[in-house]
Amino acid sequence: MSEPTFYLRQNVKVEPLFNQWYAWAQLIAPASAAMNIANLHLKIMKSYVAAPQVHANAVKNPKMLGGPFIDYDGGRVEEIRELMEQTATKQVHMIRFADAVKELDELLQREAKGYSLEPLYPAVPPELRGYVELVYDLNNHPSIKFIEGLLYHSPYYDPSLQSLALSLIDSDDRAFSLSTPRLRDEKTLHLKIPFCHKGIDELFRMKTEPKTLGYISELLGLTPDDQELFTTFLTEEPPPQSRRYDGEGVRVRYFGHATVLVETRDVSLLLDPVLSYKYENGIDRYTYLDLPESIDYVLITHAHQDHIMFETLLQLRHKIKNIVLPRSKGGCLEDPSIKMLLQQIGFKNILELEDLEVIEIPGGSITGVPFMGEHADCNIASKIAHLVRLGGKSFLYAADSNNIEPMLYDRLAPIIGDVDVLFLGMECDGAPMSWLLGPLMTMRIDRKMDQSRRFSGSDYERGIGIVNQLNAKEVYVYAMGQEPWLTYVSSVKYADDSNPIVASNKLIEDCCGRSIIADRLYGTKELVYCPATQASA
Repeated sequence: MSEPTFYLRQNVKVEPLFNQWYAWAQLIAPASAAMNIANLHLKIMKSYVAAPQVHANAVKNPKMLGGPFIDYDGGRVEEIRELMEQTATKQVHMIRFADAVKELDELLQREAKGYSLEPLYPAVPPELRGYVELVYDLNNHPSIKFIEGLLYHSPYYDPSLQSLALSLIDSDDRAFSLSTPRLRDEKTLHLKIPFCHKGIDELFRMKTEPKTLGYISELLGLTPDDQELFTTFLTEEPPPQSRRYDGEGVRVRYFGHATVLVETRDVSLLLDPVLSYKYENGIDRYTYLDLPESIDYVLITHAHQDHIMFETLLQLRHKIKNIVLPRSKGGCLEDPSIKMLLQQIGFKNILELEDLEVIEIPGGSITGVPFMGEHADCNIASKIAHLVRLGGKSFLYAADSNNIEPMLYDRLAPIIGDVDVLFLGMECDGAPMSWLLGPLMTMRIDRKMDQSRRFSGSDYERGIGIVNQLNAKEVYVYAMGQEPWLTYVSSVKYADDSNPIVASNKLIEDCCGRSIIADRLYGTKELVYCPATQASA
């Protein structure tokens, strides 16, 4: 008698972890991972152990959402203390690396005055010797260039710190990802396997392809106790069959935030995939079940945690044929190579797209379009908007473009032409620089300076400028982070009088007053563009 087969339930939440912290790009790249351990994780845990009720009160304050506060309602203090002490002991080499970065940076600021840097190499801390190059910019400002490829082959990259936490989810409520470590509980299965493990692809194939319990248990190395919990994540009921779009023209589906699926009969593209799980929660949403069996191109605009989410990408890896992403300048803490870190965790067929470079695809093309802003004035090369041409239409996914220099779009307009459909982010408040980059900084930044440098998108004036400069025929405001299943990574909760809502309302009203189709997207939206027709919702 054949062994029964099972599917993975559609509401199995999968959190990728690094040393029990929710994994994002800064925790994969070795240098920035060390800086986060030393300058964020240990500090948050120490603060919680000293004053857990302060954290509990802060988490309940909407104004503190996304702050450095652990969300365990003041409890589980001893477990946090244990993780803190374990980190301080087992990750001492990472802490020393972070200290060495600060020491070397101070040395450069003190000693590097434009003359040759060669005499300083003997003074480089031993933790960094051979892993860094000392460099100047053309104005004699010194900095550290990390040799990233070597770091991935060093003790500073340890895949054994990677794991997956599996549990069932039935609501959108989750602790903020960057400030709360994930502790063990009786309902969560922790798989101690690196992100490159081949069993991960087989596990997530089980969402649509049944496997035997024995097969997947052996592949994942499950113990008998693990199996007992793992079986609660399985079902014999097959899911609805996913189908590739086979209609006329181009179908565009909005999945929430910056995630958009673009399909024709010949090609499928998925932008900045961040997906909700399948459960009833009162808000319409597309889920993994609404994706085709394979995805020809995944397009990434930049490396922030709400645009390149490993939780989603790892579940889709077996479906993805190609990943298109911006080229980073590499070698620095704030802009590590996205290509390199994705390769380390098992992704293949990665294409780096330069400004105005074109990739031909069946029935059309993808063009990389430069955008400014949204990175707190830091020299981040790894950001790019995508101009997709399909079915005789042009679609610009401008993500978090902040139109701080209108001449950029004046110069782009004659090159890329008029845009039929513009998707524009308008999260125009944005968090201060230290929110994401604080752990990477070796010197404390003045508060006023920090508040002035933000991760913000376009406001009304800047947004309507892009609309006008590119003669957009349709405009959709997206990438606002307002869907409730995004709160744990975006920390966004808007009111009617919030600046992004007021600004986007004004832009939509302006567009509609000039017969430009416009809307602010939320939850789901489907648009179909047939030859010689306008959008139909």
